[in-house]
Amino acid sequence: MSPATSAHTAPLTKREEIAEGTMAFHFAKPADFQFRPGQSMDLTLLNPPETDAEGNSRAFSIASAPFDNDLMIATRMRDTAFKRVLRKASPGLQVKIDGPGGSFVLHRKSEKPAVFLAGGIGITPFLSIIRQAGHDQSPHHMYLFYSNRRPEDAAFLDLLSEATKAESEFPSDCDHDRDGQVASRMARRNRIHQQGHAHKALALAAGADLLPGRATRHGCGNAKHADRSGSGRG
Repeated sequence: MSPATSAHTAPLTKREEIAEGTMAFHFAKPADFQFRPGQSMDLTLLNPPETDAEGNSRAFSIASAPFDNDLMIATRMRDTAFKRVLRKASPGLQVKIDGPGGSFVLHRKSEKPAVFLAGGIGITPFLSIIRQAGHDQSPHHMYLFYSNRRPEDAAFLDLLSEATKAESEFPSDCDHDRDGQVASRMARRNRIHQQGHAHKALALAAGADLLPGRATRHGCGNAKHADRSGSGRG
């Protein structure tokens, strides 16, 4: 059963640049706010100093994991009033949070492998899912394919690397393929594999002989980077 949705106010605790043109924003997590990894929430600016036709609210995947003490979102910083306010905001800024919402979560049958196809900032729900799965020692087999145009555009590689280092016999590395995209290969307990090239990702995910059993695909991100026909939001 999904957690009940509700409205809260929460203060900004930290903002940081996590990739070129991409920022993460951390908010204090209300004591009664519960969510499942992969879910989203609506964030509304309260009495912002500027606004525009796009409004003061946005929906964001929750990038933090349920075991974290804060709520984190991440976004590409387009030139809109909403994001200009967030970019300049100081810790303590109060925002309204509605949620959680959505069913973009890890399937319950652990014998069924999960294939995650992430493009750009579409990595956020998968970051939450993977980190919580590691925290809970989930038996799921997970395969992550993460595509970005350049290494400078790839957010959260540090946290993804941390998720693979729990067992040192599985190394991680980061290279470039000939198309200039970042290709990171990672494994954790033979459960997580990450590679940056979108076309390779789709080919590998579609290969019936490459994964045990019948895998469930989850796709999230820009259509140029990830398959949008999966079970996730584009």
